[in-house]
Amino acid sequence: MSSEPTRRLFFALWPGEEERAALLHAARKLVRAGGGRPVPAANLHVTLAFLGAVPAARVPELSAIASRAAAAFPREALPLTLTLQGVAHWAHSQLLAILAREEAGLAPGAQALARTLCHEAAGAGFDPDLKPFRAHVTVARKVARAPHASAMHPVAWSFAAFALIESRTLASGAAYSTVESFVLGSAEKVRTEK
Repeated sequence: MSSEPTRRLFFALWPGEEERAALLHAARKLVRAGGGRPVPAANLHVTLAFLGAVPAARVPELSAIASRAAAAFPREALPLTLTLQGVAHWAHSQLLAILAREEAGLAPGAQALARTLCHEAAGAGFDPDLKPFRAHVTVARKVARAPHASAMHPVAWSFAAFALIESRTLASGAAYSTVESFVLGSAEKVRTEK
């Protein structure tokens, strides 16, 4: 008896190539000092809500949740900007992450969006990770020691959209692909996978 196919999914703020390159440049010494395996530039993102294994037939429900969340996002809060500067080493998971500054309104838009997506997904019977949201970008994995520095030159990432992303594990590591993107402050979808 075969089980229903699933897809490993999450909602994320998905930066452009220039923004990824700027963060890699700013964090390069920290990643080297911490050791471990750098995350490929194409995989750098801010996770809003991790959903885990989702039955493939339920992906349209997630699309509807995301469309509602995007449409409800206040236009006056656009673009959603995160200033990435702090450094965190999470020893238990062996991750090196760059944190978004949270003071004076720099991350509340992302926090509110993450909360809405998690709440709506849980309400629809999905099983999102409900840990408190902390805007961050994982820049290295298998990091055994924390780098000595606790900050870096700030890098600003701005967003007018967020995405539903699929994660696949390949021999070479994690590969991410965009399922759909959603324009903040609008019900418009940017891109749908084929």
